Amino acid sequence: MNRASDIFLALAMTAISVPCHAQTKPEEPPPSLPFCVVDTGQKCIFSDRGQLLQVPQLGEPFFGQDAQYQGYRPSYVLSSDGLTVGDKNTGLTWQRSPDTNGDGALNRDDKLTWARAQARPAELNAVNFAGCSDWRLPTIKELYSLIDFRGVDPSGLSDVDTSKLTPFIDTKYFEFAFGQASRGERVIDSQYASSTLYVNKTWRGFEKLFGVNFADGRIKGYDLSMPGGGEKAFYVICVRGNQNYGTNKFQDNGDQTITDDATGLMWSKEDSRKGLNWQEALAWVQAKNQEDFLGHNNWRLPNAKELQSIVDYTRSPDTTQSAAIDPVFTCTPITNEAGQEDYPCYWTGTTHGESVGRAAVYVSFGR
Repeated sequence: MNRASDIFLALAMTAISVPCHAQTKPEEPPPSLPFCVVDTGQKCIFSDRGQLLQVPQLGEPFFGQDAQYQGYRPSYVLSSDGLTVGDKNTGLTWQRSPDTNGDGALNRDDKLTWARAQARPAELNAVNFAGCSDWRLPTIKELYSLIDFRGVDPSGLSDVDTSKLTPFIDTKYFEFAFGQASRGERVIDSQYASSTLYVNKTWRGFEKLFGVNFADGRIKGYDLSMPGGGEKAFYVICVRGNQNYGTNKFQDNGDQTITDDATGLMWSKEDSRKGLNWQEALAWVQAKNQEDFLGHNNWRLPNAKELQSIVDYTRSPDTTQSAAIDPVFTCTPITNEAGQEDYPCYWTGTTHGESVGRAAVYVSFGR
């Protein structure tokens, strides 16, 4: 889970969640938050080598992982016509299926280029899809609210029975399909488009669109123009409701803490200022709790969704000469592998299941 070439910084936080020291998470009542960060679904504890562990106690190695904290579990409701899924926690309503051609099968024929994806909400609104005419493409924060870290990444596998794979989205409510090897796709080719473009172009000069891959469990920036020619195509599901979702409301408390009134989470203003491996990051947070850091003793590593909630997608090192985070935070600059001034990745307490083991999730605030 920790690679020698990886250098990360730990960002601690405190929030409405508290340690539960258990591998199950109770249902929570719907919160009254405009930007409710829904739980990751994480249930198990792992070592830095991906070994399944018994739940560690305070002071023991690997204490403080995502699975030890309660969160707001998804509260999905399937519509009576089977067309939409509502989430009572986020206030968002989703198309249930990315079956854009309506033939009842999910495959590469349903995937849309960026231009066609942009036109998709207007098509749904024109026919009053599911009785509504306010459909839109989801932002990357809206789309990431659906990710479920009980999934297992099948990267590298081929000619497998995909019915036995577990994607990173709840298939009890959402229709989903892995890539089709018979049509030249990889198993992991199940990328969903958001409305969020990367504010800087890649080194090849291509525009990138942020999307969520519910097959391999990652956010990525996808080149819209493919290196070998042609355009990238995505699955698309549209969303409606709660237009405040994903909008932060940061308050500087004047004591080196930042509160996001939109999510109900409190963050430390500064990071660890030095690179830590994942085990060290978990231990660093517990040491801070022993010190009553900034007047609190319930700090933890954020889970993947919580950390992604504070990414500022309007910023990048090349366009704003800053980290992709609100300047209310202090982000330690680094020099990256190419010798450029850059900004770090930050650890989360969430782990990522892979076909060959386990990894710890991080979020990049630099290039």
